[in-house]
Amino acid sequence: MTIATEMRYVNAVAQALRDSMEQDPSVVVMGEDVAHAGGAFKATRGLLDAFGAERVIDTPISESAIASAAVGMALTGLKPVVEIMFMDFITLSMDALVNQAAKARYMFGGQGSVPMVLRTPHGGGLSAGPQHSQCLEAWLAHVPGLKVVCPATPQDAYSLLRAAIADPDPVMFIEHKGMYASKGPVDTAQGARIGQARIARAGRDATLVTYGATVSTCLQAAEQLAKDGVEVEVIDLRSIQPWDKAAVLESLSRTHRAVVVHEAVQSFGVGAEIVATIADEGFDELDAPVLRVAAPFMPAPFASSLEKGYVVTAERVIDAVRKTLA
Repeated sequence: MTIATEMRYVNAVAQALRDSMEQDPSVVVMGEDVAHAGGAFKATRGLLDAFGAERVIDTPISESAIASAAVGMALTGLKPVVEIMFMDFITLSMDALVNQAAKARYMFGGQGSVPMVLRTPHGGGLSAGPQHSQCLEAWLAHVPGLKVVCPATPQDAYSLLRAAIADPDPVMFIEHKGMYASKGPVDTAQGARIGQARIARAGRDATLVTYGATVSTCLQAAEQLAKDGVEVEVIDLRSIQPWDKAAVLESLSRTHRAVVVHEAVQSFGVGAEIVATIADEGFDELDAPVLRVAAPFMPAPFASSLEKGYVVTAERVIDAVRKTLA
């Protein structure tokens, strides 16, 4: 029996990298400043001393070159874990991800795979401005061949990263930079399966479907609603592509109401896919329209006063739940 250790989210990521590298010599880490500086958020600190410069590689400031090199490394027997400093910069690596990594298995008739992981932080709330705060996971989830994971707890940051590194296909591993300092128990013996949601809180009156940083927001809203006798179920998707449709529909069959919550802009987002699926396959279970709570269709503001009105809050979630109950 193992004992869970209290750990920061960023340290859970670091531990997953270290454990994977110790167990599998084909795992390499690469990105801007990941070796000597430990990465932009220190998730790779100490790996250079432990594994050397051949497995922990500082790269030029070129996201296109980093991702393209990782695809080539993955096709020839290595398991690269790439760090892109901010998710906003993934725009510069999209050709390698979308046209190469995602399609290799299909185009080679299953004879080749790309076992690479791309780690990148998304999200706002830190006054980082419109070019360092975007949540672009819907772009990646739209591409056949890419898996997209977004853990909400230190435990899932560890377990899902281990699963992503072990996966034979490309996995986009999205972290929220505002969560790096959050703490929680981590059991390194506990595994996770990509594509499997978890019930973060059980309830009977409505289902909140969410992922990443807004899991905590939804749990806060649930606590407030419980004081008024409203018990909502919070589903943490954990994986966006593939997403656990069965878990969402099963919860809906118990609560008959649903609100989908994410930090990314609402238009054409992950929530739209989930709502469409509920309308198609869970319509008979609905007692009210499915609502979404997300960011407005605009760039993330830099000014903290404006950003407070941009990000998803527990109050907005509570309002949506009360509306669907009414």
